[in-house]
Amino acid sequence: MAASLRFSHAQITPEVLLLTLGSDTTLRGHVRRVAPALLKLNLSHLEQVAQNHDGASADDEIRAKAPSNSGGERFLNTYAHDLTAQARAGEIDRIVGRDAELRQMVDILLRRRQNNPILLGEAGVGKTAVVEAFALMIADGRAPGSLADVTLYTLDMNLLQAGAGVKGEFERRLTGVLDEVRDSPTPIILFIDEAHSLIGAGGQTGQGDAANILKPALARGELRTIAATTWSEYKKHFEKDPALTRRFQSVKVDEPDIDTAVRMLRAIVTRFEEHHGIAIRESALRAAVELSARYLPERQLPDKAVSVIDTAAAAVRLSRDVDPEALQAHQIEAEHLRAELGRLRSEPPTAGAPREIARLTQELTRAEQAAEVIAAELAHHRALADAADEVAASGATDALTQLGTLEKQLQKAGGESPLVSRVVDAEAVAQVIGRWTGVPSGRLLRSQIAAVGTLADRIKTRVIGQDAAIETLSEAMRVARAGLNDARRPQGVFLMVGTSGVGKTETALALADELFGGPQGLTVINMSEFKEEHKVSLLMGSPPGYVGYGEGGVLTEAVRRRPYGVLLLDEIDKAHPGVQDIFYQVFDKGSLRDGEGRDVDFRNTTILMTANTGTDTLATLAEDPETMPDAHQIPDLLKPELLAQFKPAFLGRLTVVPFLPLDADTMGKIVDLQLGRIADRVTGRYQARTEVTPAARTRLAQAAQAGDAGARAIETMLSRDVLPRIADLFLNSVADGFVPRAIEIGVSADGAGFTVSALGKRRRLAS
Repeated sequence: MAASLRFSHAQITPEVLLLTLGSDTTLRGHVRRVAPALLKLNLSHLEQVAQNHDGASADDEIRAKAPSNSGGERFLNTYAHDLTAQARAGEIDRIVGRDAELRQMVDILLRRRQNNPILLGEAGVGKTAVVEAFALMIADGRAPGSLADVTLYTLDMNLLQAGAGVKGEFERRLTGVLDEVRDSPTPIILFIDEAHSLIGAGGQTGQGDAANILKPALARGELRTIAATTWSEYKKHFEKDPALTRRFQSVKVDEPDIDTAVRMLRAIVTRFEEHHGIAIRESALRAAVELSARYLPERQLPDKAVSVIDTAAAAVRLSRDVDPEALQAHQIEAEHLRAELGRLRSEPPTAGAPREIARLTQELTRAEQAAEVIAAELAHHRALADAADEVAASGATDALTQLGTLEKQLQKAGGESPLVSRVVDAEAVAQVIGRWTGVPSGRLLRSQIAAVGTLADRIKTRVIGQDAAIETLSEAMRVARAGLNDARRPQGVFLMVGTSGVGKTETALALADELFGGPQGLTVINMSEFKEEHKVSLLMGSPPGYVGYGEGGVLTEAVRRRPYGVLLLDEIDKAHPGVQDIFYQVFDKGSLRDGEGRDVDFRNTTILMTANTGTDTLATLAEDPETMPDAHQIPDLLKPELLAQFKPAFLGRLTVVPFLPLDADTMGKIVDLQLGRIADRVTGRYQARTEVTPAARTRLAQAAQAGDAGARAIETMLSRDVLPRIADLFLNSVADGFVPRAIEIGVSADGAGFTVSALGKRRRLAS
């Protein structure tokens, strides 16, 4: 404080430090204990040195940059940066696609009054780039009229506020900047980015409002500025101050369209090629813009496309310099196996040790061989890539032909999973999008397009007896994978109706496993928790002023975190009717605005809903297979019951998928499926075979058929009556040191329960 206010120094100098230590009563006590010799210094002499310092000390260079109330443009050089100088030095990338905004800004700057433009747009659309384009215009001598000799400075608000906690320091710095701008022999325009920080909370505790300092200078025309902020911050801060608002003229900076964004990337791509040492293809630019526009809706073009290109170039560079992940995985596995083998060989031998050592040795050999194969392929791929680099750098007349041949060889050698990438192409960009969002793209997308053709058959192996419903879902998924669905709407919206235990939830699980890589691709929301009207807002998040604001909604946050997957709204018929109104916009436009005003994108989500509506009608229709109507006619027969439960506008925006009651044959197949899963677990844990008597199979199927729980009754009976007996059998056997080679599941003598018995000889457990 003494250095700044008493002596107008930006830094703490040695003489000021010594003077403060000797004159402050609190500090003198500490100095007396630590360094009493310092108290003998002549304080008057130190004060004279501090006031009359002529810059002869070792920190002259720092002092020369320190702001002072006198001595030229020291404030401006400290707290602002010369954009025109950076433009002349070639430090600013060429800007394209903002000609209209640049012309509008220049028109405002040429006015006599209200000549302060403020750029308004969402984060990432390129507001700062418009100002940089103006700096390039000045540097190139293309600025019109009175703007030709202007110097453009950008005000660094962080530097201006840093260390200005003392009351008056912030105002002193800002006033010093304004004085130097006013007194400069050449006209100066200040660019203030994040201009909302000037209003209200522009200073920290003890500081004033910077906007009030700027208003007089702006009103008198002594200061010309270019401001930039977002729409939300402008509305929150600027519009509340009409006196400040009328001194600025807004310039709207919208997100560019696809073609304009591609041109913007094309203008700066050379800088990325030089930085990474990697060639970037034209196809990569368009892929970055198109894929980011579709799959990164929370960010704006061109910023998100630039991030994608930068990341893809870094990934390609990494593949040239670092061993691929597959090779590293085998090498790490081999290292762990060697360590485990070493530990086993150093321990006293046990009965099972030789078998375990043999197994580990076999796995080690397999891992080493796999690593050697990948290493050989990697060397071949890198040799092709290096040869292509040499041809590209040679400048030969037939270089393009040779380069094309080598790249085809590299692509053929790499196949679907290349170990080395030489250039950034559309495939590399698609992989980046896939890693960021989980969206299958590129080669992964092509494999899924091929797999979706057999989707129905694969789901039918898990969901038995619902072929018509599965075909309906699979057809919609094929349309979505082909890219022929409405891009404004979700991938699919289905209402699965039917009695409990017929496979609705299992269908959602199977769809997530087959298309989205496992259960992590499924988000389940139990809609029965939203029976009361006041809980409906929890889906979108509480509005401002309510408890829970800012914590996000159950529905919106789930989709925001995993926008690509299956969303299961379970038991939606039990939710409050007001819930249905929320989904109109989701089904029509593929988006939903949460409690904080942010739009959540549902376009890459497959929405499944379950309901028990129509249970009686479906049961009646299924009683006689001969009179069962066609699957496409059943939704019409269910319409009266559906309209009694759901609003017509809600039903009109989705596809009704009926799930029929399960007959005896279907129950028998489900019993076999569930018993097969138990047999797999027994084999994997105890290497024992599992057999089931026909009586036990029939007993399970009949019990499930007689109840109202459907196929769920089978799983309940197995968990309650069969698995405990299997567990007791094996636990008792393990205690004796032997386990059976096979077990049999049967029915008890009275027919009321199940039995589990051992078959054949027992096997001794390894020590």
